[in-house]
Amino acid sequence: MRGPLNDAQAMDLAVSLAMLGPAYGPNPRVGAVITRPDGQLIGEGFHRGAGTAHAEVAAIEAARGRGEDLAGATAYVTLEPCDHTGRTGPCTDALTNAGVARVVYAVADPNPRAKGGANTLRERGIDAILAPHEAAEHVNARWLSSMRLGRPYVIAKWAQTLDGKIAAADASSFWITGPEARDHAHCTRAEVDVLLVGTATVISDNPELSARPTQVQSPHQPLRAVMGLTATPGAKVWRDDNAIALATRSPQEALALLAAREVRTVLVEGGGQILTAFLRAGVVDEVNVYIAPALLGSGTTAINDLGITTMAEALRGRDVTVTALGVDCLVTAKVTKGK
Repeated sequence: MRGPLNDAQAMDLAVSLAMLGPAYGPNPRVGAVITRPDGQLIGEGFHRGAGTAHAEVAAIEAARGRGEDLAGATAYVTLEPCDHTGRTGPCTDALTNAGVARVVYAVADPNPRAKGGANTLRERGIDAILAPHEAAEHVNARWLSSMRLGRPYVIAKWAQTLDGKIAAADASSFWITGPEARDHAHCTRAEVDVLLVGTATVISDNPELSARPTQVQSPHQPLRAVMGLTATPGAKVWRDDNAIALATRSPQEALALLAAREVRTVLVEGGGQILTAFLRAGVVDEVNVYIAPALLGSGTTAINDLGITTMAEALRGRDVTVTALGVDCLVTAKVTKGK
């Protein structure tokens, strides 16, 4: 048995548990740890996905399964306990009924339907303390952004040559990058709710739009969304019910339709017209650009006119990372406008 945990150690453990939950789906990744008044760990849990027990309930059940008395215990949770009934009951009720005396949470819940749990706990005589934790914020960055903005978190992804081409002059675009980069892209697909392309891409490439990472036997398959006003019957994207037609050319309208389906993360994969539309509309939160060491000189450009005429208005990247993937590299960045 490990020794007693202080507040920082207990929250670190809760964050590590949260990371075990799925990165996709309508719910956040949450971890919970319960300790006795002396700091001894007695229960831990994490949320395994929509419809399953929330992290607090899982930790309570783990403690009870060990025969532990939770009276006077402290619960450490990476996100403010929910205060509403959805697919499961309120975590505020579960903590109250368990006899927990103190709740420490790392991030306030921005979900308008679920927030307010800390106040409810305080009204019931339970000490509820907000202890901000950077890693707890990071593990749910996409979900938190979606809640705060009222729309899905948007990642724009494309593969290009060194000179910014996504297809050659003859329109061929397959195998721009090598196997390592392609496998990484499939891993990213398995962590989002929706893959979105335009009808032009469906007509020209007839993509399967599935997640096929080599290291995962049964990856999560995101919803396939096709945006535009042109029908594409018989295309591979319509092979089953895991697909949706977004009959609009407006990125904002498309995102509103997806938000109504509890979509939190959208991976926009193109083509260039759709990528440009989302960037121009100012609704791209992150870019993932796979760059191959190749030059074409002519061909299709990844991004077209954004309506920007001066460097002061340029879209800029922050929190930039560069990852080597075989002979290729991946550049990821959060998107901001201006200096």
